[in-house]
Amino acid sequence: MAQKWMDRWGPLMGRGKAFDPHRFFIFCANVMGSPYGSASPVTINPDTGKPYGPDFPLTTIRDDVRLHKLVLDQLGVRSVAVAIGGSMGGMAILEWPLCTPPGYVRHIIPIATSARHSAWCISWGEAQRQSIYSDPTYEDGYYVSQPASGLAAARMAALLTYRSRDSFESRFGRKPQNLPVDQGILTPPLSPLVPHEDDAFNVHNDGHKKAKPRPPNADAPASPAPSTPSSSRAISPAPRQAIFSAQSYLRYQGDKFTARFDANCYIHITRKLDTHDLAHGRQLLGEREDVALGRVLSTLPPRALVIGIQTDGLFTPSEQREIAEHIPDAELIIIPSPEGHDGFLLEFELINGHIMRSLRREFPEYFKLEDGADVEEQPTEGFDVKKTSMFGEAEADITRW
Repeated sequence: MAQKWMDRWGPLMGRGKAFDPHRFFIFCANVMGSPYGSASPVTINPDTGKPYGPDFPLTTIRDDVRLHKLVLDQLGVRSVAVAIGGSMGGMAILEWPLCTPPGYVRHIIPIATSARHSAWCISWGEAQRQSIYSDPTYEDGYYVSQPASGLAAARMAALLTYRSRDSFESRFGRKPQNLPVDQGILTPPLSPLVPHEDDAFNVHNDGHKKAKPRPPNADAPASPAPSTPSSSRAISPAPRQAIFSAQSYLRYQGDKFTARFDANCYIHITRKLDTHDLAHGRQLLGEREDVALGRVLSTLPPRALVIGIQTDGLFTPSEQREIAEHIPDAELIIIPSPEGHDGFLLEFELINGHIMRSLRREFPEYFKLEDGADVEEQPTEGFDVKKTSMFGEAEADITRW
């Protein structure tokens, strides 16, 4: 099992659910480049006795699929009934039938993913990498201590892609830190007419972890004396900047992420995502890229179940339609969730229902009793999100979100 597997798919696992160990042998393995397992930049290089760091070679989605196939071979697995995955895992699901012998994978269910990584996603990945590169402690990847500020900033940027604007607005709005929506003021008390220079400095650098102490006042230019207010012109005092709950959330999640992830691994995985293109290396001579992509998709197992999230701004519904339109007899389901990309990690009850329906259609033999009668078990537990996910922060409770 991959590290944190239960965090991501736990609500779908159990008797009567999509991942039912009483019906299926369930396999999930980690990817290369992840600090949670398999080889990665944090793996010790036997030649140097130090982590590979930036010298760890680039790996692709196809590399992961081929590696996992070797593991299944060692386990004696001869075929895969169904491959299910979301986001980056969905990319692997699309590659599985293309990287294995025909018929090895019988059914696929890609969720909230794409047939090729878009310019939009590539750009977000670049912005996140640049955040890490800009941290002076990054040292070209040969760092001794984690470039925490850069990695936290990259994480904050990524979080904005996992949810929708409306999701952020409904949860945070303009609420200040630690105040319920119906209590308290929107900003701290107003500052004096002429605020102390340190106040301005502190407000300007609020959230900057590596800000240096303010230079002595003697080195700063003298400020003009305040004018005496007159009846004809009032001077409005400048309010101090509030620390909004949205800011607090991003900072907290950034700090939490640096404690469990590695900057070089983060860079590696974003570059792995950039390589994803089902048509790459499979394009015929003179064939247009879009035609090649459609042709490759048409070779995938028929009757695939393709699931997307209505408000997903990272892997958009149009990308799910592109997949479904080219796979023979594919079924497209768009989940009406306001939670953006992370909706596929939150709308478990809906997703479970669609997956179960697809599995019962494709594998009726796994859903019959010994006497041949069809059986439909009810889930033994609910579908509540219990833990956070590796990349998204799929937490339904606002106090944890």
